[in-house]
Amino acid sequence: MGEPLLLDARQTAAKLPFPELIAALQRGFAKGCQTPARHHHTLRSEGEPDGTLLLMPAWSNADDEDHFLGVKLVTIMPGNMNRSLPAVVSTYMLYDAITGEQLALMDGNTLTSRRTVAASALGAKYLSREDSSSLVIMGAGRVGSLIADAYSAVRSLRHIVVWDINPEQADRLASSLRDQGLPAQSTTDIKTAIESADIVSAATLATEPVVRGEWLKPGTHVDLIGAFTPEMREADDEVMRRASIYVDTAVALEEAGELIEPLAAGVIGKEAILGTLTDLCRKDEFARANANQITCFKSVGSGLADLTAAQLVYKRI
Repeated sequence: MGEPLLLDARQTAAKLPFPELIAALQRGFAKGCQTPARHHHTLRSEGEPDGTLLLMPAWSNADDEDHFLGVKLVTIMPGNMNRSLPAVVSTYMLYDAITGEQLALMDGNTLTSRRTVAASALGAKYLSREDSSSLVIMGAGRVGSLIADAYSAVRSLRHIVVWDINPEQADRLASSLRDQGLPAQSTTDIKTAIESADIVSAATLATEPVVRGEWLKPGTHVDLIGAFTPEMREADDEVMRRASIYVDTAVALEEAGELIEPLAAGVIGKEAILGTLTDLCRKDEFARANANQITCFKSVGSGLADLTAAQLVYKRI
């Protein structure tokens, strides 16, 4: 067995252009793979806030033409905030699922960020109006900075507005997008921006809603990326009440605060969840009922998307 390939963040990103990644995710979600529950382990150390180790395995179906096994290892160390170090570090290991041979070790943060926004863009391909041209990006961090590129692969964007809780960060992202030739500007008035948006994509760490249903015009598509625990929430009850809701996987019903809370309060019933990304990809049809329908796509991430992206990286080497 040879030495596994080692890919840093730049090399990993270069192998995941959004048009190809979105297409690969469409095939991957339609086909499916084996994705056992992710493993959570608490790491304790004297004088430090608790850390977390996440293990996310996935492997090919028995009847697949290619057989891959992947494991993402994620460390979350809140104490690093005081050390000026990243709180989240992620690594992805890809194996041959027949021989167990290590094939590649790649930057997990890059892979996760790119597959996350690509999955959202894939959802928007089926759910947003085909003439959608105005995009609001909420959150100018690592994931938010990629949203415009991913959405540009599925919709013709003529107006992009960036908002962040830190206005200077929103300014920097808008400037960077303009340098890439994208029509972007920043704002501190999120209400006005959302009121005129065709698509609202949120990638924040909000624990209180930042997207209000009363702001949404008919026909808006809402993409909720950031909240991935029951205590986090980007959209209020009115968004969920007005929207036709799809999720990336059924796990979202157990992990996403914007679904857990309105379901528990009776604001919506489980019938409000119309399907998963797998359902959309297997039908491979435009899923919007009419131009005035408000749609919502809620994602929490999946091992399937990780494995699909890692396979694409490996095959493009």
